[in-house]
Amino acid sequence: MLLLSDPRVAAVPVEDSGEPLVDLRAVPGLSIDHRKADPRGDWVRLREGVADRVREAQTLLPRGMRLLIVEGYRPAALQSRYFDDHRSTVQRDQPTWSARQVAVEASKHVSPVEVAPHPCGAAVDLTLCVDGAELDLGTPLNATPQQSAGACFTGAPNVSAPARERRRVMAEALEAVGLVNYPPEWWHWSYGDRYWAAATGASHALYGPL
Repeated sequence: MLLLSDPRVAAVPVEDSGEPLVDLRAVPGLSIDHRKADPRGDWVRLREGVADRVREAQTLLPRGMRLLIVEGYRPAALQSRYFDDHRSTVQRDQPTWSARQVAVEASKHVSPVEVAPHPCGAAVDLTLCVDGAELDLGTPLNATPQQSAGACFTGAPNVSAPARERRRVMAEALEAVGLVNYPPEWWHWSYGDRYWAAATGASHALYGPL
């Protein structure tokens, strides 16, 4: 399993395409969740190429089912705060672990800022809904491995059959348009960032931090 703490991810060069962020509220067919809303509207923005792919993925879902967008772009300062807070929690829970062990475990749930896809506008946290009602995909979005007994991992066996099937349906649509999943988080998908490049064998990332 390729984790964001893997040195191969940080080693990927970035050749930023210069694509702008676009507001997903202007993209037809998507549903927008407000739990991560911020005053500037960062949460609902993605790089243009990523937004186009998310829109295309929506057309591949079964009739009546929609992607529910929870969070896109995240400023680097906020990402750094999230990672530091989670790393402190892991360190508190595992006081005998080395700094490297703590960093690896923390990166399963929150990306280190130097390789994080969200500050590049390249990642989107999403789930599925029908008629505006969020569907059950096995765990709450953003559940940690500790909170969910590992059920937050995309391929986890300890989720119900309906939740597993919904994860499969969502994954098929997103993979078909080129997005990659971060395996510890069934809701996290990205395109064009360093993790995407490392996972797909691309020579470089298309998007760097904004």
